[in-house]
Amino acid sequence: MHDCNQAISGWKEYHMSENTISLYVYKGGQGEITEKKSRFIATVRPVESEDEAVSFINETKKKYWDARHNCSAFVIGKRQELTRCSDDGEPAGTAGRPMLDVLLKENIHNAAVVVTRYFGGVLLGTGGLVRAYQQATKAGLSASEIIEKKEGAVLFIRTDYTGIGRLQYLFAQEKITVMDTAYEADVLVKAVIPENDKKRIEKTIIEQTNGTAKLEWGDEVTFAEYDGEVLLFKN
Repeated sequence: MHDCNQAISGWKEYHMSENTISLYVYKGGQGEITEKKSRFIATVRPVESEDEAVSFINETKKKYWDARHNCSAFVIGKRQELTRCSDDGEPAGTAGRPMLDVLLKENIHNAAVVVTRYFGGVLLGTGGLVRAYQQATKAGLSASEIIEKKEGAVLFIRTDYTGIGRLQYLFAQEKITVMDTAYEADVLVKAVIPENDKKRIEKTIIEQTNGTAKLEWGDEVTFAEYDGEVLLFKN
C-alpha cells in the first residue's frame, strides 16, 4: 500500500471545489467482470479511517487467499485528503492507481475497494489491465448503495393551514427535505435546509406566507436521503 497523493494532487485541487457533490458509500457491494478469462471481483466497503480500510483489505485478502492479486485503493476525508493504493504484484500503475482514479473522479468519499483477480492464462498488457481494474471498480460501486451527503441545518416552521399548501409547493419546487409534519392547531414542519440555501429559503418562506410563518433554526447537521428516509450524521 502506498501514498498516491503526489501523483494526483493537481487533479484533486481542480475537482474538489465547494460545489462538488460529495458521494459516500452507505452500503458496500460486490461486482465482477471477466476479461480474457481473468475474473476481476470488486468488493467495496465504507470506511472511516485508515486502520479500518487496512483491516478490510487484509480481511479480503484472507478471504481470497488463492487469488493471484488483491489490488486495493481507498479514499478518506471530506476533501478526499487521505488516499492510498496498491498494485499487489501487478505492473506498477496498472491496478491500484486506476482504481483510485475511479473513486476520485466519481467524488466518492470514505470508501475502500479491493479488486481480486483470478488469472485466466491470457496476458492483458498494460492498457488492458488499467481498463479491467477500472471497469471492475465501477462494477463494485454500481453494486453498492451510494448517498449524497450535504451540510445544512434543521429548520422548524409553524404555519396555519392556509400557508401549508404554499409551503408544500415550495418544498417540492426547491426539493427541500422534510423530516416531519405535525397537524395540530397550526401545522408544524421540521425540514433540513442546505447550508448555501438557508438565507434564500428563509426569505422565500416569509414571502410565500405573507410573514405569518414562524421560523426557528435548529442544529447544524450533515444529512442525506436514502430510500425515502432522511439520514443525519454527526458533524
